[in-house]
Amino acid sequence: MSDQLVWQDRYNIGVDFIDREHRKLFSIMNKLFAFSENESKSQWVCQEGVKYFKGHALKHFTEEEVYMASIEYKGFETHRKLHDNFRQKTLPALEKELEQSEYSPEAVSHFLGVCAGWLIGHTLTEDRAITGKAISKWQDLLPEEEQSAMKSIVSQLLQDMFHLNPWVISDNYGGEKFGQGIYYRLSYVADKNKKWEVMLAFEEKLLLNTVGSMIGGKSDKVNTMIMNTTRYVARQFVERIREHFKFADSYEMKEENLLTYDQFYRIFDRQRPQCSLLFDTGAGYFAFCVVASKVVQEKIGITLEADNAMTEIKEYLKSNETEKKQKILIVDDSSTLRQAMQELLCKDYEVTLAESGLSAIRCITLNKPDLILLDYEMPVCNGKQVLEMIRAETEFADISVFFLTGRADKEVIQKVMSLKPDGYLLKTMKPMEIKKNIDDFFKRKRP
Repeated sequence: MSDQLVWQDRYNIGVDFIDREHRKLFSIMNKLFAFSENESKSQWVCQEGVKYFKGHALKHFTEEEVYMASIEYKGFETHRKLHDNFRQKTLPALEKELEQSEYSPEAVSHFLGVCAGWLIGHTLTEDRAITGKAISKWQDLLPEEEQSAMKSIVSQLLQDMFHLNPWVISDNYGGEKFGQGIYYRLSYVADKNKKWEVMLAFEEKLLLNTVGSMIGGKSDKVNTMIMNTTRYVARQFVERIREHFKFADSYEMKEENLLTYDQFYRIFDRQRPQCSLLFDTGAGYFAFCVVASKVVQEKIGITLEADNAMTEIKEYLKSNETEKKQKILIVDDSSTLRQAMQELLCKDYEVTLAESGLSAIRCITLNKPDLILLDYEMPVCNGKQVLEMIRAETEFADISVFFLTGRADKEVIQKVMSLKPDGYLLKTMKPMEIKKNIDDFFKRKRP
């Protein structure tokens, strides 16, 4: 793994002791990332590091809860439930996996991925909500009775359909990455204003151990046959769940999507889940998530239709292969431009999209890119400010940045270049000219 968590000013909520503890937790996670990369580090060292992280996290939760109670924070009960879920379910389950596997690389990867993702998401939303700087993501959950029913139904279906013995790791799964995954979404519409989305996240080995064995396959990686079978099994799975909830009767399925991890996480970033569960099935990790929202205009993910399904599945699996492409982050407040740039570059590069400076910093922290294409003129936090934040951090300072600008006059170009980016691209350039500039840049960078 090459991940690191880099502390940003954006993570500060303005309460000194909370911000100090957050920085400490980030630091501990980074040491654990470093341990996981170094084969000479013993299991004992990693074990002690995990204990140290857990001890600080639990101490921090207690102190934070005392503070929330002292200021009579309205979201206190919800926030405490999130803490309880993490300390009573998520951490113990991850620790159990580490111990049973004797700290295998896969178990360590699960632990680091889930904990790091939870820490970042919780800090940026729930902790910032304490001081009114953000809105809690967990305000639209199903009532507890329905949540409990959903959990039981999903668990039972995993047992009935796949002969698994799952246990819930998290009742408030926030999209944290847990190894190489397949992300599948079904969208249902009731009327022009209501949309019900079900997202399923499968660890690849889970599909190999279940669907792969069911069809007698001997492949060591997910192929088109396994994926096609998974689609139909997943649809049956969701239909069985819908049978238990009357409100779902009014919804009709309209769209089926395959998502990259970044697309999957963006939905969590923008929407509030009604139900979001993470399971350890014993054969691999599985997440079941429900989001109810208004129909959004921006399309996310590959839409599967009868005439394109096989082709799109092949392309999706190809992009999921372990051979790594250069990573490009496109930051622009125009969804039209982001989509156009993604279509231009996605065949040759791993493309991530961000619509604001804040989203960009989160993307950089979670998945450090090789090149950032950064809109110079954005509201709230403009390109200059984002570049200054990137250059101010040691972990980010070596990332190449190209400014995107729609203005070609001499004064603007001089202003852009005075900030010392690695280059700039005019939005008015022809698409293939933009692509050539980027291709040439990476050719020059190669040893």
